[in-house]
Amino acid sequence: MGTKRNISFKREEYITKKNLRNILYGFLAWFIPFAASFFFYTREGGLTIDIFLFKSIMIVVGSFSASFLLVSYFKKIKADYFKEGIIVGLTWFSINILLDLLVLIPISGMSIADYFTKIGIIYLAIPAMSIAVGTALENKK
Repeated sequence: MGTKRNISFKREEYITKKNLRNILYGFLAWFIPFAASFFFYTREGGLTIDIFLFKSIMIVVGSFSASFLLVSYFKKIKADYFKEGIIVGLTWFSINILLDLLVLIPISGMSIADYFTKIGIIYLAIPAMSIAVGTALENKK
C-alpha cells in the first residue's frame, strides 16, 4: 500500500512540476521578446528603427527563444510527446495572447482587431513549432 501511495505522490509531483514549467516557459516565451523590444524604443515611446525591421527582429527573437524553451521543456518529457506538443502549444499561445491583451494593447493603444491582424496571428507559430517537436519525438520512439 505504501509503495502505491509513493508512486501516486511522485506522479502527482511530476505533473505539478510539468504544469508549472509549462506556464513559466509560456511566460518566458512572451517576456523575452517583450523585454528585447525595449531596446528599439526611445524613452518617449518612439521606434528607433524601421517598423518592418523591428517586426522581423521580434519574429526572430521570438522564434529562437521559443525554440530554446521548447527543447528545454521536452527534455523532461518522457512520453506522449504529440499530446504534450498540443498542450504546450495551446498553453503558450493562450499565455502570449492574454499577456498582450493585458500589457501590450493598453501600452500601444492598438485596437483588438488591429492587434490580431498585426501581431496576434504570429503567435500561431508557437503551436506549429510545439506540435512539430512533439510529432518528431513521437515518431522517433
